[in-house]
Amino acid sequence: MMFACTLVSAQWQSKYKSEMLVDGNDTLRYRIMYPKNFKEDGNYPVVLFLHGAGERGSDNEKQLWNGAKLFATDYLQERYPAVVIFPQCPTDSYWARVDVDRSSYPIGLDFKYKDGPTKPMQMVMDLLQTTIDQPYTKDNQVYLMGLSMGGMGTFELLSRKPDTFAAAIPICGGGEPESVSLYANNTPLWVFHGAQDNVVHPLRSVEMVSALLEAGVHPKFTMYDFANHNSWDPAFAEPDLLPWLFSHIKNTEADKSE
Repeated sequence: MMFACTLVSAQWQSKYKSEMLVDGNDTLRYRIMYPKNFKEDGNYPVVLFLHGAGERGSDNEKQLWNGAKLFATDYLQERYPAVVIFPQCPTDSYWARVDVDRSSYPIGLDFKYKDGPTKPMQMVMDLLQTTIDQPYTKDNQVYLMGLSMGGMGTFELLSRKPDTFAAAIPICGGGEPESVSLYANNTPLWVFHGAQDNVVHPLRSVEMVSALLEAGVHPKFTMYDFANHNSWDPAFAEPDLLPWLFSHIKNTEADKSE
């Protein structure tokens, strides 16, 4: 039975090709899945998924633990063919520009967007832009998801590339509330958190949603009263999650024919 489970896991993980982006002494490892029956002259949405702090490393595997299987089932590949990217943040860094205080829990977070992106975040932006520039991707259907550290990265990346994403799903994250004005009118959000979260305080998501409401938009917000930090589990089980995500299309698409 253990062998069978491992085999099944390896089958869907193998759909994600192992790649890396090198910039001088820095390396961003990532996994990328192309649609079934991929064609260079196709026209596919792009999904970028940012993992949590526990999946940092250099094995280019741990970042697939949470979320990757969601896109890799045969059914979802048929219904929502897309180019799906799972980058891996190095162990000694972070997606978001934030000082983290782990002396007590929930952790303390001091976001410092003004200091510029971290190196991994900058490399993610470079990788994403390279992917969007490919002739087979749709730049009006670029989607962003992330959990925990990746949820923080999702909020920050929205502020750094406010005109890029057709929709975004930050899970148990947080950010700088004052930054939402940069993207509030451009990108629909579905925000998730667990009310029992003892790692990232649920108020971190509440304050971001409140800022969005004050900006005049109405994001979807799901607070699970029963969930602790792993609110991504019930979020991934939401039957409307991916239909909602892929239903959003930006108004214009660039002409890549030249």
